[in-house]
Amino acid sequence: MSTVSIVNTQNERVGEIELNDSIFNLEVKEYLLHDVVRMQRAARRAGTACTKTRVEVRGGGAKPWRQKGTGRARAGSRRSPLWRGGGVIFGPKPRDYSFKLNRKVKKQAIAMAMSARLQEGNLVILDDFVMDAIKTKEFIKVMKVLDVDSGLIIVNSTTENLHKSARNVNGYKVLPTDGLNVYDILLHKKLILVQPVIENLEKRLLA
Repeated sequence: MSTVSIVNTQNERVGEIELNDSIFNLEVKEYLLHDVVRMQRAARRAGTACTKTRVEVRGGGAKPWRQKGTGRARAGSRRSPLWRGGGVIFGPKPRDYSFKLNRKVKKQAIAMAMSARLQEGNLVILDDFVMDAIKTKEFIKVMKVLDVDSGLIIVNSTTENLHKSARNVNGYKVLPTDGLNVYDILLHKKLILVQPVIENLEKRLLA
C-alpha cells in the first residue's frame, strides 16, 4: 500500500490515505496506454468524408463524340475519373473508425495511467472541493495554491458550480468518476482526486 497525504483547497495537510497497489502501483506499459488512447481518438473521428464515384456524378449519359474519325482519344462518358468534373477513383466514403478493446485492458490502462501520475508525484488527493458559487477567479486561485497549472479533477458527481467555474479555463477539466479515462489523464499534467472518489474507483476497476 502506498501512503499519500490528503490536502485541502488551501494546500494544508489534513490527513493521509493508503492507496491500493492493484490500482496505484502498477508497472506502466506504454504500448497498452497507446492502444487505449488510439481507441478513444478513433471513436471520436467523424468519418463523414465522402466523394462521388463515376456512378454518382451527374451527367454522362451520351457519348461525348463518336468512336472513330475525330483524331481524339475515344471517350465513353463525361463522368470518367480522367475528366474534370468526373468521378473520383478510390476516394473516401463515410466509415466508422472505431474499434474495440477488451474491458479488462481498458480498466488496466486507467490504473496504469493513475500509477504513472503517482510515480511522477503528480497525483493530488483533496479532502473536498466545493464551490458555493460559479466563480472562475476563485477556481484559478485554488489551482495556484495547489500549484496545478494543468489538471484533471475527478469528483463523485460533477457539481454545476465547480464544472462551470472550470470550463472556461484552459488546461483544466472536471469529470465524474464514471467519466475517468486514459486520454484525459495523460492529457493533463496532474490528476486531482477528491477523497470519496477513491472508493468508487476501487469498486469500478477491481470488479
